[in-house]
Amino acid sequence: MIVMNSGATEAEVRSVVERVESVGARTHISQGEEVTVIGAIGDLEHVARLELEGFPGVDRVVPILKPYKLASSQIRHGERTVLDIGGRKVGGNHFALIAGPCTVESRDQVLAAARAVRDGGATLMRGGAYKPRTSPYAFQGLGQEGLRLLAEAKEETGLPVVTELMDARDMEAVLEVADVVQIGARNMQNYALLSEVGRAGIPVLLKRGLSATLEELLMASEYVLKEGNQQVMLCERGIRTFETAYRFTLDLTAIPVLKELSHLPVIVDPSHAAGRRALVEPLSLAAAAAGADGIIVEVHPNPDEAICDGPQQLPADEFAGFADRVEQAAAVAGKIISRVAAV
Repeated sequence: MIVMNSGATEAEVRSVVERVESVGARTHISQGEEVTVIGAIGDLEHVARLELEGFPGVDRVVPILKPYKLASSQIRHGERTVLDIGGRKVGGNHFALIAGPCTVESRDQVLAAARAVRDGGATLMRGGAYKPRTSPYAFQGLGQEGLRLLAEAKEETGLPVVTELMDARDMEAVLEVADVVQIGARNMQNYALLSEVGRAGIPVLLKRGLSATLEELLMASEYVLKEGNQQVMLCERGIRTFETAYRFTLDLTAIPVLKELSHLPVIVDPSHAAGRRALVEPLSLAAAAAGADGIIVEVHPNPDEAICDGPQQLPADEFAGFADRVEQAAAVAGKIISRVAAV
């Protein structure tokens, strides 16, 4: 990590970048309010031989010892990454409330859910057109028709859309609709897919694998970041433990630890961790109060008739009250729910 002087010129920054790249290393420029930091990714010995200390405009050179270089909090020199998604900010003191159905089932269902979460004050809308299921015989999503319905909901409500990408062959169709591509827990270590969305340059919501460590999650994010896509959100969605009273164990400790290790926003998915509707709100409030940058929850007009994951989805007519209580919890951590660019 090459930290430039506060008064370093563009020419000096460019000169350092050219020098680093001359030995086959890659560079990543992070422009802060006070200083510019250049991340040099490549052979450590080759970069060290450049003797950049004392180079015009350079303040100091700091080795990043973590294996995840671009995701490390060091690379941003203490600054947090803040994403702008359709005028809604995520990260910093901006809290994202992402809500919508587990999967797109029909036009009436998805539009009713979209209107409910919009009126309740959601930041973004979630909805699955493609669904990874444990059983190959279970409902796998509506595919292209689901994307078309998400596009219609987006046009009517103005809410940016978060939807899952499972297969690089569906990339073009998904990118036509999605404002955020979700990489699910089962694909967290699908490195070819991560590299593809990195090259696409679209914001990415990366879910932690069912049994993944935090370092493995950060290393997975590195596959997106190394392609030049800095718009990554990390998502804690519960991990597999010995406990059987609920579906997964929501690791709330991951929130402060990830914020210590990385500059990337941290989102929490209480719906998949809980597996039961009664647990979703307590976990949501806890995540907000613990400093998460947002939550992603499932909302359905009639959860009892949902095709998948009905027991964990919140009823659409109860979402507004839920959102108000989450907003109060987020305020405890000094955050405000992001709804429009002016917030």
